[in-house]
Amino acid sequence: MEYSQINEYLVDIFNRIMIIEEMSLKSSQFSDVSLKEMHTIEIIGKQPNVTPSDVARELMLTLGTVTTSLNKLETKGYVVRTRSKLDRRVVHLSLTKRGRLLNRLHAKFHKSMVDHIVEDLCEEDIDVLTRGLSNLHQFLEELV
Repeated sequence: MEYSQINEYLVDIFNRIMIIEEMSLKSSQFSDVSLKEMHTIEIIGKQPNVTPSDVARELMLTLGTVTTSLNKLETKGYVVRTRSKLDRRVVHLSLTKRGRLLNRLHAKFHKSMVDHIVEDLCEEDIDVLTRGLSNLHQFLEELV
């Protein structure tokens, strides 16, 4: 496979994933959530005690932009803010029951995508794929 074919696949895959995720949200019971908001929910759902600054750093957005998104998600019933008992200046984020449900459904989509990719691959091919994706990830990390 040559450079242009790999590039074409990467661009097409990225675009299709974005379109499919957007369409899935819009045609579901979670149609009030944008794709950017979904990614915010995903970050909050990854670990306990996430702060707005953690979300901003992960999404590479300003704290102001994240705060606006969190306000909307809180109003819609997906996110809860809780002040730290140790330091009242610190706000921790968590998902409501509805937010956890959406996060699980989103994770299920990603899992099925990965399962489909590795379906017919042997361990050696999976290792090569993982190494290639790791190289791409490292390259992209260095750009930002």
